[in-house]
Amino acid sequence: MEPLGHVVLVLHAHLPYVRHPEHEEFLEEDWLYEAITETYLPLLGVFDRIADERVPCRVTLTLTPTLVAMLRDELLVSRYARRLDRMCELADKEVHRTRNEPSFAGTARFYRDRFWQARSHFHDRYRRDLVGAFARLQDAGCLEIVTCGATHGFLPLLQVHPEAVRAQISVGAQEYRRNFGRDPSGIWLAECGYFPGVERYLADERIRYFFVDTHGILDATPRPRFGAYAPLVTPAGVAAFGRDPESSLQVWSAEHGYPGDPIYREFYRDIGYDLDLEYVRPYVQATGERKNVGFKYHRITGKTPHKEPYDPGAARERAAAHAGNFMFNRERQIEYLRGAIGRPPVVVAPYDAELYGHWWYEGPDFLDFFVRKAAYDQKVFRLSTPSDVLRALPEHQVATPPFCSWGAGGYAEVWLNGTNDWIYRHLHKGAELMIGLARDYPEASGVQRRALNQAARELLLAQSSDWAFIMKTGTMVDYAVRRTKEHVLRLLRLHEQIRRGAVDEGWLAHVEGRDNLFPEIDWRVYRPI
Repeated sequence: MEPLGHVVLVLHAHLPYVRHPEHEEFLEEDWLYEAITETYLPLLGVFDRIADERVPCRVTLTLTPTLVAMLRDELLVSRYARRLDRMCELADKEVHRTRNEPSFAGTARFYRDRFWQARSHFHDRYRRDLVGAFARLQDAGCLEIVTCGATHGFLPLLQVHPEAVRAQISVGAQEYRRNFGRDPSGIWLAECGYFPGVERYLADERIRYFFVDTHGILDATPRPRFGAYAPLVTPAGVAAFGRDPESSLQVWSAEHGYPGDPIYREFYRDIGYDLDLEYVRPYVQATGERKNVGFKYHRITGKTPHKEPYDPGAARERAAAHAGNFMFNRERQIEYLRGAIGRPPVVVAPYDAELYGHWWYEGPDFLDFFVRKAAYDQKVFRLSTPSDVLRALPEHQVATPPFCSWGAGGYAEVWLNGTNDWIYRHLHKGAELMIGLARDYPEASGVQRRALNQAARELLLAQSSDWAFIMKTGTMVDYAVRRTKEHVLRLLRLHEQIRRGAVDEGWLAHVEGRDNLFPEIDWRVYRPI
């Protein structure tokens, strides 16, 4: 039977490029290590089981170029392997420590099994190559993996120089082809940041679709006939899919979303802070400063500081109930919309992938239950990818979305405000310098070529939207400021040396070792338009 409509589940997996070989340990590298253990390995486990059992499944996943680069970087992979060994060691200690504490002993054993299983899967099942594991799931037809701009640059604020926009998109597509052996079918525009005309550069890379927030569809010109529940096709032939606010609210909402259920694990209670420092010292920062170590024994309970013990079994049951509720709501939503718009509606539900497992520990279980229920317990909608939708529904309205983003306000204010507006004059000047280099040096070889390519890398890294976001949210601000300045200053130094014809090869090698992503980058991607 043909479904009444389509549900497009999108997981956006992204982390900024953080790699510090000059330090034995670096706190911000924990962002990657925690995400591997709590999100990427669990998601692989869920989708592997689904694929092995031949459960019908079509889920869209972004793997951004910076994340892919880190997941395939041998230094970071080796550091993660050592981190995982320490977590397994701590898990064994925790089982011993809690052996006479009935409220926590079962949870300690649960963590021990989880960490040792993660270690086994990382080394034995996936051979330390998680990107390859995700690629196999795409080849098996379970996932549709899409790309992103090279460093998650916020494109609407880079359009002062169209070459900078083109470079973000072109390098992102190039890295996708290098890692997945095919063209990217779609792209996640960083922060859902869109401006009219960007689709021309997507079409040049044979990208067929992108995503915008709800108002990006509703405020399109001409106005959409079917609201946010059908993709629009831009004049360049690239489709725009809009976020469904109802399904997002049920997961994202701090007040009403599933992750806030009192049965689920409390993220902010961790033994790295709760236990005696001497006991946890080998697992926190080398300075002795505390940090989360991944062992959390309490559930959300309520809004007060009092927290009850966490029960993994009860939490898993609640995830199953929430998956059933989510499916029921999508059924009723699809049925209503089909009658209202007179064609199969498309409900797009996009989320940061790291919500599932890291912030919402039971999130991977929720996805597992939902995919299975969607496959076998209902016949109202089909779980589809955007490519599936474009094949099933080939006729779409032609329209142009407005300048827009997601995030507070919906029009870029998270990435352009009094906390971070100072960065853009430097990013625009850096793009101007890079365009000039690509114009004046159409050919290069040896050290000069290396310096030109490294200059392109430094500009891309400075453009990461993560730095502006961190400055706005007020977390790790010093680090975000430092990273922005470091990349801009390296670009300026490289530009000066290239222009003088006196590249410091020793320093260049050092910088190449620090920021070593995008091995096939070509500085001429900044050639003048």
